[in-house]
Amino acid sequence: MQSLQLGLFDHFADHCPHLFLRCLHVWPEVFDRILDQISSHPIFHSSSENRQLLVAIQLATFLFHAGHYGNVASPEDVAQWAGVSVGLVINFTNWVMVAILDEHDTFVNIPPHDSEDMERACTFTESQTCLAWRNGVFAADGSSILLFEKLQIFGESFYDRKSRYSLNCQVCIPMHAKWNTYCS
Repeated sequence: MQSLQLGLFDHFADHCPHLFLRCLHVWPEVFDRILDQISSHPIFHSSSENRQLLVAIQLATFLFHAGHYGNVASPEDVAQWAGVSVGLVINFTNWVMVAILDEHDTFVNIPPHDSEDMERACTFTESQTCLAWRNGVFAADGSSILLFEKLQIFGESFYDRKSRYSLNCQVCIPMHAKWNTYCS
């Protein structure tokens, strides 16, 4: 049995993309790209007589689960939201992660240093920040990345000032960089 929330995502994608984003933490176009990329993965196809639910439902359930924390992050709460069993929430999470991790090189692609794409990225970075950041590939603004549950090891270390478990983004300065070249 499917819940009404999952049935609304086609409507949200077409008419209220901000509601789609609020639930799944990706825009509908990004969802479709991820879905296209992982749908053919063998983990979603079995020879069993028991067919899996659509990959779109599995991905939506995974994104909802991964994108929430606190009161709605437990597999039980996600199961109630998605209208599936707790076991399926756990399976969906595992299956989607396997498929995404197998596509790592497709999803995370750093262009060669001397490519036109890298030059456009460098020019954009320089125009938005300062010259010293021009050759940076990744940047972080100090935002918190929320964890859906307390970690098993050193879990209390990740409890933040907003009473959540999170990681704080940090900027790594390359070893060859000179400190005085960075803008303040």
